[in-house]
Amino acid sequence: MANIKSAKKRILVIKTKTARNKAIKSKVKTMIKKVEAAIAANDKELAKKCLIDAISEIDKARSKGVFHKNTAARKVSQITKAVNSIQ
Repeated sequence: MANIKSAKKRILVIKTKTARNKAIKSKVKTMIKKVEAAIAANDKELAKKCLIDAISEIDKARSKGVFHKNTAARKVSQITKAVNSIQ
């Protein structure tokens, strides 16, 4: 355990940031799973609606620094391509 006051504070700050990042990542994963479920069900309208929500969450995560910009772009590209492939 840290003895220095600033080190103790850093531990608390890191714990808070880790919890926030974990919640944001979890929400993004959930949104992506909803899109994939709609794709599996061949429901194009639901997939498009879920895609918009998922892209929004990914962009929020990127703006908060949870995801690197290229990672966010890759995720958006992959799910958009999958939705567009539905007949």
